[in-house]
Amino acid sequence: MMNAANFPILSVTTFLPLVGVALICLIPSRHQKAIQWTAFLVTVATFLVSLQLYFRFDTTTWQMQFVEDTSWIPQFAIRYQMGIDGISLLLVLLTTFLSAVSVLSTWTAVTERVKAYMASLLLLETGMIGVFCALDFILFYFFWEVMLIPMYFIIGIWGGPRRIYAAVKFFIYTMSGSVLMLVAILVLYFMHYEATGTYSFHILDYHKLGLPANYQFWMFLAFAVAFAIKVPMFPFHTWLPDAHVEAPTAGSVILAGVLLKMGTYGFLRFCLPIFPQASVLFVPLILILALIGIIYGAMVSLAQDDVKKLVAYSSVSHLGYCMLGMFALNADGIKGSLIQMVNHGLSTGALFLIVGILYERRHTRLISEYGGLMKVMPIFAFLFLMVAFSSMGVPGTNGFVGELLILIGAFQASLKFGLAATVGLILGAVYLLWTVKRVAYGPITKPENQVLKDMTVREYAYMLPVLLFIFWIGIYPKPFLRTMDASVAHLLESMHAPKTAHAFQPRPAWFQNLLAKADFQQLTKGQGR
Repeated sequence: MMNAANFPILSVTTFLPLVGVALICLIPSRHQKAIQWTAFLVTVATFLVSLQLYFRFDTTTWQMQFVEDTSWIPQFAIRYQMGIDGISLLLVLLTTFLSAVSVLSTWTAVTERVKAYMASLLLLETGMIGVFCALDFILFYFFWEVMLIPMYFIIGIWGGPRRIYAAVKFFIYTMSGSVLMLVAILVLYFMHYEATGTYSFHILDYHKLGLPANYQFWMFLAFAVAFAIKVPMFPFHTWLPDAHVEAPTAGSVILAGVLLKMGTYGFLRFCLPIFPQASVLFVPLILILALIGIIYGAMVSLAQDDVKKLVAYSSVSHLGYCMLGMFALNADGIKGSLIQMVNHGLSTGALFLIVGILYERRHTRLISEYGGLMKVMPIFAFLFLMVAFSSMGVPGTNGFVGELLILIGAFQASLKFGLAATVGLILGAVYLLWTVKRVAYGPITKPENQVLKDMTVREYAYMLPVLLFIFWIGIYPKPFLRTMDASVAHLLESMHAPKTAHAFQPRPAWFQNLLAKADFQQLTKGQGR
């Protein structure tokens, strides 16, 4: 019998959804309920397996845990390496949880090509989990690209009227950043060999590599653009509203809940530890762009008449807070950023579920088509209000914990940035409460709304677990925060710790001239935090 310590739990968690894909392929297309139940049960099983990661996780160490390491493509030193720490644990759990919720939420929303749709959701889950677990650059990039394909089809086949435009835009934006990141990975690969005499794609090897400041500048820029597109940060955000509006409900939940977190995770896993000097140099620019995103996203949300587009633009604002906390470069800010990634996945995912419930009943997302739903759908209206409270960060909900830590970190870094960030909180409360008022309160002005049914059993089944986590994190966040303490502390220590200097061979003249333009050694003096 296999010892629990040697059980490949990360591989099982990652690839179990592919077992579901195989099972679904064996079921005739006409048996839609069997396909749906199979997909749902596989996602539930994946979530239950992933829970073992939390219960067996050692919160006292920053070291990678549940590590799996075996040779994959030895001639290029590419290995199958998996592992998680306090930075990735909660994101893996968020992925498996929201995947199960998404499958259950879409049973009546998608009635055509159900087999392909469910298979796409399961393949997408494998790609997302793999991104958060991979410890080899090529393996990471493989999962990063695997995730792109099913999401493209989910938007392009089962989306709204402008689905082709939204899917192509999503693909082009993401692929452009991916290619830039791949070039940077290969450059790092050869630089590592030049510095150490060994080829390696192991991500943690690069955390120890002391790159010259000029090299850090360009490598950081390449990775940052790829991750900024995925976040999405202003001004790389324009693909997001189109993708959200056209995607089916489950696609929007996964897109907001998990896919956007790959960008913020990338900054934490790669940019900060591998390029610490460049990260410090770019702090002012990142913080300014984060604040612009916070205010801009909130203002544009306030102007929307489509409730789904409103929620989509709110993601630009909320992810701005994640970037603000992260680049405050202190423990409170980074922990706030991490927990807010989880909070955003729950809160905004729940908002998209709310929108999906409305759309299935009325087949319109225009706010003006609603009003007075409290009279005919009182439980739905109550849940809508609770989720809105969570999204705006009312005390007692998860959003308050994340935003409080982020603001504490922001004020520690800069009083000006901290004060500016509070404006976004006010605007967030305005557009969310105004939306709830227009949808749920007041008189019923549309005869169609008089006969709307309240929540069904299936809708309770996927909304109540989300609400449970919303209030659990808001009331007792300690079990979630303690998982990241050691990893965040180590990340900050590694950024400030001196690293081994390596002698790099002279480059061609054109490359030396390019590096000379990024000579910022003097600029970074005195900027350490």
